[in-house]
Amino acid sequence: MHSHPSSTPDTRGTLNIGILAHVDAGKTSLTERLLFDAGVIDRLGSVDAGTTRTDTGDIERRRGITVRSAVASFTVDGLHVNLIDTPGHSDFIAEVERALGVLDGAVLVLSAVEGVQAQTRILLKSLRRLGLPTLIFVNKTDRTGAREAETLAGIRARLTPRVVPMNTVHAIGTRDARTLPCSFDDPAFRERVAETLAEDDDALLADLVEDRIPDAGRLRAGLADRTARGLLHPVYFGSAHSGQGVDALTDGIARWLPPARGDDAGAPAGTVFAVERGANGEKTAYLRLFSGSLARRDRITLHRRTADGTTGELTGRVTALEVVGAPPAAAHRLVPGGIARLRGLPGVRVGDRLGSVQGDGGAGPQFAPPGLETVVRPRNPDDTPRLYAALAALADQDPLIGTRPLPDGAGTSVLLYGEVQKEIIAATLSEEFGVDAVFEESRTVFRERPTGTGRAYEGIDRHRTPAFWATIGLRVSPGAPGSVIVYRRETELGAIPLGFDRAIEETTRHTLQQGLYGWPVTDCVVTLTHSGYASPVSTGTDFRSLTPLVLMRALSEAGTQVHEPCHAYELEVPADVLSAATGLLAEHGARIRDTEPGSGTWVVKGTVPVRRVAAVERRLPALSRGEALWWSAPTNDLPCPGTPPVRDRTDGNPLNRAAYLRHLGRG
Repeated sequence: MHSHPSSTPDTRGTLNIGILAHVDAGKTSLTERLLFDAGVIDRLGSVDAGTTRTDTGDIERRRGITVRSAVASFTVDGLHVNLIDTPGHSDFIAEVERALGVLDGAVLVLSAVEGVQAQTRILLKSLRRLGLPTLIFVNKTDRTGAREAETLAGIRARLTPRVVPMNTVHAIGTRDARTLPCSFDDPAFRERVAETLAEDDDALLADLVEDRIPDAGRLRAGLADRTARGLLHPVYFGSAHSGQGVDALTDGIARWLPPARGDDAGAPAGTVFAVERGANGEKTAYLRLFSGSLARRDRITLHRRTADGTTGELTGRVTALEVVGAPPAAAHRLVPGGIARLRGLPGVRVGDRLGSVQGDGGAGPQFAPPGLETVVRPRNPDDTPRLYAALAALADQDPLIGTRPLPDGAGTSVLLYGEVQKEIIAATLSEEFGVDAVFEESRTVFRERPTGTGRAYEGIDRHRTPAFWATIGLRVSPGAPGSVIVYRRETELGAIPLGFDRAIEETTRHTLQQGLYGWPVTDCVVTLTHSGYASPVSTGTDFRSLTPLVLMRALSEAGTQVHEPCHAYELEVPADVLSAATGLLAEHGARIRDTEPGSGTWVVKGTVPVRRVAAVERRLPALSRGEALWWSAPTNDLPCPGTPPVRDRTDGNPLNRAAYLRHLGRG
């Protein structure tokens, strides 16, 4: 064992790793064991008892699943390791993807009892897509039913054939299970490593053909190179409960995963991947730095992409900066590869980018929008203001939770990826904010896209008193897939005062949250074709009030198609129930894109409407004798056939001029 307490100064740099796993594989327990063995904590936490280090929320600890990313750190052989614990439940897949973006490597955990699960396969696909070096830890070797050979075979067949087992287990499946390391001094082990490396190394292959077993140094170098490039995965067996095999995994982390790289010259660039709110409401942001440097009192600008597709900015001064796991002398200056807790940025949100990262202009990755919504009301009407404040705080932690106040105090709409997310929000509102909330049954959030081009115009009529002292002309047309809302001008910037111009754009984006059928409009280009005002009587209110009328007339002329949100799914079932499974999918409107035969199984891939996912999940266990493996995550939506579904409006209905004007009069 070569790990030391985290106060030891690092000499080999910083490594940011994630522990990823299917629910219940034991990744939080492994995190606890790594920290305990490194001397960071003096006793082991328990998921069952709710005393773990990285599941910081009471709700997370009680449910035994990790919802928000947290950071802990330790050192091993002079390498400073930041451990970023990531969610494993598919309802939090956007949070997983954000966390992956700040990692240098990963440990993928699976159980020696349950073997490879559907989510395990999806996680490794994500890791390989990003090229992240990944070690595999096979946990629970001391549990009844644990298997070594069968688990390895499952990994090779269902995850990747490019693996090298680095240890073996004596008395597996019993409380006496002990791990035994594989040694490069053993010719048989060197031959197994060489055979794996030879798949993309002709010189090694020639040596094997000639019965020449390469030396240990050459094999170690080859293993390090392939692992660093994400092409090969060392496998460690062990038990987070007993600690067996964890020391070998720790050494593997230091040996095979390459530390962070980055140039500390130039402008700083980084990502905010977690936000915590203290008891006094002050926010603490966790930022991973990729390049440049950052210190307390620095003034920075963060970039973000909002739900309507625009890129926003937040400028502020860092009032406090603490580098995670750094000794006191180095705790107040953040360098590339490091993670720091920042304060002094009250508007910061998860996903905010400092500088330009990974060529995306600093705006961050885009995720498929949530496909469900629920209406939330406080059980006690007096708690309504506290409920609004609590939902705003939760949106800081997950910006994809969109909130929409409903008219006449009917409650607040909250967007969701799945039912587990709703349960977490309900418990959080109750236990962290003291608000007992009532949630309605979840329903689908459809989206509208323009099908043609429409134009509308309304100007100031100086021969009679106009309803609005504003002139606006707008054209609406279809946008590129994924473009959300694009706003353009054919008028000269400055033709009207900047405040009026800004009022038109802001109101346009707000208005398109409800299209012709009441659903959010996306992939739409809106062009300002005419603008005018009358000094000194025109006001910003005139432009904000008139814009919805003109815009909805143009949208009505263009027409829209309602689209239904879908999940991409992957279903693995025993061969003898394939027909019944495909029948179930067809019954629930799923599309089958591909079927692949396995060893006694079939894997079915395709898309399914998000509103049908829960029903499919409920029926699969009985249909497959409990042997089905199901995974799904948000993907592109599809046009709705037949009569479009309609959602009640909350904007006074600018499609009906008289009703809209009455609405403005009441407002």
